[in-house]
Amino acid sequence: MATFGAASTNVNPNRSTEVVQPPSDSVSSLSFSPKANFLVATSWDNQVRCWEVMKSGTSVSTVPKASISHDHPVLCSTWKDDGTTVFSGGCDKQVKMWPLLSGGQAVTVAMHDAPVKELAWIPEMNLLVTGSWDKTLRYWDLRQQNPTWVQQLPERCYALTVRHPLMVVGTADRNLIVFNLQNPQSEFKRVVSPLKYQTRCLAAFPDQQGFLVGSIEGRVGVHHLDDSQSSKNFTFKCHRDGNDIYSVNSLNFHPIHHTFATAGSDGAFNFWDKDSKQRLKAMLRCNQPIPCSTFNNDGSVFAYAVCYDWSKGAENHNPSTAKTNIYLHLPQEAEVKGKPRAGTSSRK
Repeated sequence: MATFGAASTNVNPNRSTEVVQPPSDSVSSLSFSPKANFLVATSWDNQVRCWEVMKSGTSVSTVPKASISHDHPVLCSTWKDDGTTVFSGGCDKQVKMWPLLSGGQAVTVAMHDAPVKELAWIPEMNLLVTGSWDKTLRYWDLRQQNPTWVQQLPERCYALTVRHPLMVVGTADRNLIVFNLQNPQSEFKRVVSPLKYQTRCLAAFPDQQGFLVGSIEGRVGVHHLDDSQSSKNFTFKCHRDGNDIYSVNSLNFHPIHHTFATAGSDGAFNFWDKDSKQRLKAMLRCNQPIPCSTFNNDGSVFAYAVCYDWSKGAENHNPSTAKTNIYLHLPQEAEVKGKPRAGTSSRK
């Protein structure tokens, strides 16, 4: 397992269910409807696609439902809380609103001066928030053409997580900017990432008391907002193989058990319990990176994409063998339900 290419020749070592008719280029984001088993994927092939996921006991299948196009690669997606509408943003510097359930046409609802890297719908405020490489965060009321507020960021937006009233934005230069959305027009706190390398992903704790941060250097930080809880902060290594260190690309909390998944450029995904500081399950490595992943609304399905992430540049891209897959894993309870740790020692 010394080299990346030799990590696994098996495309699907975890025997996950393959999503039919996957994108023709790498997947940039995955998001499940909060109301039903509809999965949306955005891709570097400029498309936003939706599948219906049907579960029957221990088996799962997919049916392609619809798709829309952007003019350039799409980088991010999210659903409205009522499950009717999808938002997508990307390199065409705009966000499209797609009324998927009604079969309506996609319309542009937000604009930036550079690619849109992150977005989130905030139901408590009835606003869309978008983060861009133009170093701004913008809030949008969908009934108005212009943003209701433009928040300047210290650097380009790389990651974003929202659990109202908590919002955390990760930018270049390892800035983590915390907002209290009850007062969204001013920063609540600015934190330098506990990780020494570039921020790749963020996930707010379900109880809004802190967040996870993942970096390109195979490491995750567990950070509490309250300084009195700082003794509970820790970092841990993951997505490494000997001297080979891979990016942590995705962090997803389980919606029921509040454990979390990590996915990385080593082609693996793992399930963890931050409270007992232990790994619950390590899955087998796929033969390509996992750039993104997500749980469905009840945590019974974990979707992950397996495709080249361009982390080693064009020379490692072989168009004849490059294949994009999206897989569905049905987690067993033991994989995602936390368990108390025996004894009090903890490996950090």
